[in-house]
This record gives sequence, structure tokens and C-alpha cells, in this order.
Amino acid sequence: MDALLKAIESRARINRARVAMGIREPTPKILESAWRAQEMGFAQVVLVGNKKEIDEIGTKLEVIDTEDPEKALSDLLVSRQVDAAIRGTAKASGALSELKQALGMKKVCRLALLLTVDGTPFFLAPVGIDEGNSIADKLRMISLGAEHIRRFGIEPAVGVLSGGRMGDIGRDRRVDRTLADGELVTRRALEMGINAKHHTILIEDAIKESNFILAPDGISGNLIFRTIAFLGGGDGLGAPVLMDDYVFVDTSRVGGHFTKAIMLASALSHLNKERKKDSLKEIH
Repeated sequence: MDALLKAIESRARINRARVAMGIREPTPKILESAWRAQEMGFAQVVLVGNKKEIDEIGTKLEVIDTEDPEKALSDLLVSRQVDAAIRGTAKASGALSELKQALGMKKVCRLALLLTVDGTPFFLAPVGIDEGNSIADKLRMISLGAEHIRRFGIEPAVGVLSGGRMGDIGRDRRVDRTLADGELVTRRALEMGINAKHHTILIEDAIKESNFILAPDGISGNLIFRTIAFLGGGDGLGAPVLMDDYVFVDTSRVGGHFTKAIMLASALSHLNKERKKDSLKEIH
């Protein structure tokens, strides 16, 4: 995993993808983080938002003028006018809703990439408050997440979390349910050929052995993300939507740092191109 960030940075610089970034309520800090991504050679950044508001602050980046950045991001992505997109400061519900509609997706599955305070990278799901509420959802996230992690040349090790220790069984029916779910999800993941272990509530142990943490549900996953990125001195690089043909990296509006999310989007775009080339070689 230590080589993961170097690989992402290297692929982004090789690719220099055209990456669209949603903009609402622009600030100098937000625009500077986007400009930094372009200056560092990670991508060609296109800002998507109200041009007048952006120009009042000032930027050398290309700007696509729109009052509806949520829809514009999906339109640009689907029409292939950009190689990848990040949500930036566009509205979460609107951006994801437009993406689902444009691509005919029933559900969105995201896999966040985080850094602990000591710089240890790991993947986390679910991170959407309405995600991962059923066994089927959790297994789908593990399957899709493992597939995407392997694209980075890393074998996934899934740490499944639940709401208590095994010795807590009987204290609370909801906790009991999460423990039973954790055991079942782990068993099913192993049957799918994916390395997985149920760490119960012990996230501090899971992070030592796993590179992919599966939270009990989207609410707890979102709290883990926010605690690490905004309170614990760690960092969040973004949460790519797990899909094959397009790259969309979800981001939090809090913090205003988008350089790494743009870097990640560009690297994922490069991985997609390589995968398509390999598929064509196999056909011929």
C-alpha cells in the first residue's frame, strides 16, 4: 500500500486527463487547489460553474459557465468531452442523482481512499449515508471494491466491521444484528475468493491487517471518513463511484482541498484506458 500513492501520482502525470470539477460558492482556496493540480501536471482542469463568480476571484483555468454544475458534470462525462470528473463543491444529492440518471444506474457505490494521520492509505466503504444497509449491498461493495483495488496492482484484504465485540452478544439486539451480519458477510466474501476477516468493532486492529475497511453501514462509514479527514489529522483523496467506463470521484465540500481528488481522477482514467487496451488485445 505504501507504493499506492506513488503509483497514483505517476499515472496521473502520465495521463494528464481532462478533469471537470463542479463549482458552487467558489473561494480562492478552492480555485487554488484546482490550479495546483494542473501546475503539478496531474490533469488539465476544467471548472464547471458560474463563470461570473469564478472570474470575480480569478483563475487561469478553463471555465464552463453553468448554473447547474451537477447536471453539467454528467453531461460532460457521458459525452466524453472530459476524461473524468470530480464533484468538487457541487451538491452531493444533485450530482449523484444526475449521474445515475445519465448512466441508467439504480444505485451508486463509492469507495473512498483515505490516509491515516501517519500516512497509511486504505480504502473505505460504504461512505454514503444511504449505502450498505443490506447484506446484498455489502457484498456488492466488496466485490466491486476488490475489483477496483486490483486494478492498482494490489490484492484486497477486507476488514469487516460491526457494532461490538463477540462477547457483547445479548446486550443489544441491534448490536447482535451487526455481529451476525459481519460474520455472514465475511463468510460470503471468502466464498467469493476475496480475503476477508471480521474484526468486529476493533477498527484499530482492522487497519493493521486490511487495506479495505467495510463499515457496518453508510452512516458509520461516513462518520469514520469525517473523523479521519476532518478531526483526526488524516486526509481524504476522494470516493470514486465504482463503474467501468467512466470516472467520477465524489468529494466532500468541507476543507476545500481538491488537488489529490483531481490526481486520483486522472490516475483512474489512465487505468481505464489501459484496461480497454488490454481487452482489445485479447479480442485480436
